[in-house]
Amino acid sequence: MPKLNNVMDPIALIDKYYADNAPLRHILVTHSTSVAEMAVDIVRRHPELGADEAFVHEAALLHDIGIFLTDAPGIQCFGKEPYICHGLLGGRLLRYEGLPSHARVAERHTGTGLTVETIRRQQLPLPEQDFSPETIEEQIICYADKFFSKTNLERTKTPEQVLLSLQKFGAEGIARMQLWMQRFA
Repeated sequence: MPKLNNVMDPIALIDKYYADNAPLRHILVTHSTSVAEMAVDIVRRHPELGADEAFVHEAALLHDIGIFLTDAPGIQCFGKEPYICHGLLGGRLLRYEGLPSHARVAERHTGTGLTVETIRRQQLPLPEQDFSPETIEEQIICYADKFFSKTNLERTKTPEQVLLSLQKFGAEGIARMQLWMQRFA
């Protein structure tokens, strides 16, 4: 795992996997930086949550590291796997790099987390297990991620747009986001 002054360097790790695709690297780093900035702001405004700020910053920068393995040409991803698998694929990659806690963030940030019921109901190409964010850090990053798109990098979604975008994941995901909106606002 790349280190800078004995601290894990998320950008160096991104560069390891994105060196040959500058357009996708730009999309990933821009999106992830926006997510990290919002997530760290939440941590700073809510010390009562006890979230680890350094970890939130690192994990937010790495939460989408698996996108290059997916097939999403609209955002310069030319891999073979369905885009819905990017969290699971990123989790595997981060575990390989010795970052199991960061891997959990990657695996648990899709929608507001994917339950076994959602995976079955929507027949998603994922293992039938619970991918819901559990730790406060996982929840904060998942929440912040919903406000930023990889297709419109300069825009922050409104809360209403976020809730609308979560409709495909069902009422449970919308309800979870509404609770987070109250908790993290």
